[in-house]
Amino acid sequence: MNLWKILGGVLGGALILAIGLLIGHFGISKSPSWVSDLSQDVDEKFIKEFMKEVDNKRIRENLRELSKSPHLATSKGDEETVKLILDRWRDKKSGLDEAKEERYHVYLSFPNADKPNNVQVVSQSGIKQLETDHTEKNLTDDQKDPEVVKPYAAYAPSGNPKGKLVYAYQGKMSDFDTLNKTIDLRGTIAIVRYGGAGRSAKAINAAKFGVIGLIVYTDPKDINDGNAAESQTYPHSWYMPPSGVERGAYVEDFGDLLTPYYPAKEFSYRINESDIGGLPPIPTQPIGFGDAEKLICQLGGQEADSSWQGGLSCKYNIGPGFREGTYSGSDVVVNVYNHAEVKSSANVMGIIRGSVEPDRYIMYGNHRDSWVHGAIDPSSGTAVMLEITRVLGTKVKQGKWRPRRTIIFGSWGAEEFGLIGSTEFAEDYYSKLRDRTAAYINVDISVFANATLRAQGTPPVQNVIFTAAKQVATPVSSSLSVYDNWIRYFNRTSSIYNGLIPQLGTLGAGSDYAPFIHYLGITSMDLAYTYDRSKTSARIYPAYHTAFDTFDYTDKHIDPGFTSHQAVARTAGNVLIRLADSLILPLGPRDYTETLENFYNTAEREFTTQLSAKNITLEPLKNAVARYKKFSEELVKTISELKKGEETPLRIRMINDQLMLVERAFINHLAFPDKLYYSHVIWASRSSGYATFPGIADAYAKAISTGLKEDWDHVHHHITVATTAVDNAASTLETAASL
Repeated sequence: MNLWKILGGVLGGALILAIGLLIGHFGISKSPSWVSDLSQDVDEKFIKEFMKEVDNKRIRENLRELSKSPHLATSKGDEETVKLILDRWRDKKSGLDEAKEERYHVYLSFPNADKPNNVQVVSQSGIKQLETDHTEKNLTDDQKDPEVVKPYAAYAPSGNPKGKLVYAYQGKMSDFDTLNKTIDLRGTIAIVRYGGAGRSAKAINAAKFGVIGLIVYTDPKDINDGNAAESQTYPHSWYMPPSGVERGAYVEDFGDLLTPYYPAKEFSYRINESDIGGLPPIPTQPIGFGDAEKLICQLGGQEADSSWQGGLSCKYNIGPGFREGTYSGSDVVVNVYNHAEVKSSANVMGIIRGSVEPDRYIMYGNHRDSWVHGAIDPSSGTAVMLEITRVLGTKVKQGKWRPRRTIIFGSWGAEEFGLIGSTEFAEDYYSKLRDRTAAYINVDISVFANATLRAQGTPPVQNVIFTAAKQVATPVSSSLSVYDNWIRYFNRTSSIYNGLIPQLGTLGAGSDYAPFIHYLGITSMDLAYTYDRSKTSARIYPAYHTAFDTFDYTDKHIDPGFTSHQAVARTAGNVLIRLADSLILPLGPRDYTETLENFYNTAEREFTTQLSAKNITLEPLKNAVARYKKFSEELVKTISELKKGEETPLRIRMINDQLMLVERAFINHLAFPDKLYYSHVIWASRSSGYATFPGIADAYAKAISTGLKEDWDHVHHHITVATTAVDNAASTLETAASL
């Protein structure tokens, strides 16, 4: 058959289809049966059945298997975990429709296995007086595993700088500025605490003041509620032992550093290593607080401010150099032997195909790699994901269920090095994901502790999380819902919900949701169980990124019985099923109104006086927010009035597409040219303290500081950016409300 016959057949078929549709539209007074079939809503009985089948014992065994060996990205242990997940998702009885690995060739940083990084104290005559531990103390057999990576600051340059030691608190610019008023920091080595500033920012800040080497430690005041003795820490409690060292990637940007905005394939163009921004410019090494105590408690100089004091057994002085005594006159040497290389890292992707809207996606993901055993970070989340896929996969294989929309599961590689696997996937499938993905669910660390749910996300996911949380019982009482327990710990007053509701946190860039929300504009959320902040001031769970983040630690001190893991699995799975199966996507664009109004009110209150003096007005932004509120309310009314059984699938589809795309309206890839991947006009990172539109906030802070006309012009520019984005979002809702 030739091309023209094929073309004629296609056109003929299209004509017949069109005639049929017209006859059906005008000639049938009642919707045909297939319309009703396509208009089935989420099955509440199925959700209850799913939650009943989620097994805490299976989650526990999943975690035991996932965390039995260290699995640093691209290591032998990581590749074994790739196989484990593939085998589960390809299982003939409980697997998914499809499972595959997708590989990217990414730029990673590793220490030298034969020359461990360390910090030394060296006398004026060159005698080594102290060398910090090369790794954690062997408290259980887990720390003896030869694959445990020695503590290091990933992406820090190699080198052996030597100088007098100074204590610089958290390494913020303000901390170094304070020190620089009384100390010449040039040629010194600084020791700083985790917290207050990003890892890489600490080194970048230090270098600006002439510091040549950096030491980072976790203070027991910040992580252990002040407990520092071995008898008070793991394995006797959940607190970090003195030898515990927090590893981490010292980067400011996320994604593969050599291929920004493009997937890191073998053929991809790569920038020069020297052109990478946001990396530590000086050798940097993390140590345990046991070793930090030996350094800080010997420092001379003035006593540090009371706000800089910590949980070690001494008063903290700032230096420079050591006081009279053991180390008097000695220097500190930071020995770093890191190297970088491009290695193959895998994402593992699992798919359950949708029955009605297979080209609309609900995504669920978590990273797979860890710094060491990674029982909590990230394997607690992966253990939950594997249980969810087991239950749903079994239903699919038995022919008892198939979602309306396609579900895509992602086990991301190399997240610990800067959200690499998820970002490369977002770049690789940019157009498809942008046009077809309705929501992304992230469950990374599923259980920090066992007190309450902690949910973060963009406003439209608020109500679907509430709905799910109300149906899940807490681990402590079958009569207390996760929702009612959550509202006790984190809450706020809402004008939309007419009262007190749980507080939904915002999304920064701490896990794999970042490329989906900040770059693609996909409505996203992150779910976990966490601790009671009235009982601990720990900035995160104490074994974070150490060799003590093990199955034993989790089993004994984080979630004995794994009932909090089970509650997270039930909640996240409930949300997933609702997003995948609901006739109308359960996303609430009206919930954005409170955020927009709060952001506008802050800008009006803080900026109006100065803006008026410069003949700049916020009135267009105010009008855009009002339009958004108007059309979001109209859309809610339109949806509430739908007669679901009588609506045509086309109208349902059109409304769902607008619900899906409203988040995209806030994306402007040209808004923040100095911020890699940050394109969301509402949620981009900001450096100023104003809780409003980030572009306006940062531009205003700079203009106030400099007074320059071009900086005030930049404020006007960002008001236009925000106004246009909100207007676009309002127009998207207007379209849906009028259908």
